[in-house]
Amino acid sequence: MNTDLLLTAGIALLAGGAVFVGLRRLRFRKARMQLPDLLKAGAVVVDVRSRGEFASGSRRGSINIPLDEFQRGLKKLDRSKPVILCCASGTRSAMAERMLREAGFGQVVNAGSWANISA
Repeated sequence: MNTDLLLTAGIALLAGGAVFVGLRRLRFRKARMQLPDLLKAGAVVVDVRSRGEFASGSRRGSINIPLDEFQRGLKKLDRSKPVILCCASGTRSAMAERMLREAGFGQVVNAGSWANISA
């Protein structure tokens, strides 16, 4: 295979990854800006990490509903309140966000890492 072609493909892959990371950071920054108002409005913070991860550190006042138990855990949430989701990086909370939206929850925000949410 042509080395120039491989180099071009590698550069394109790196550029695509950089764009993905940049857009993800912007999304979480936008979410963090909404958090104070959502918390004042009575939002519940749901951490979807495993029980062990949650026990090793979490935001005070958050509840833990691990992603693998999330469908059953939806019953614990009030549809009339905003929901702020978090995990370790934002990937699992994005999956939980999709589940909540499909279940009819209106105001749902993926805050990314639980460390993004100030206590």
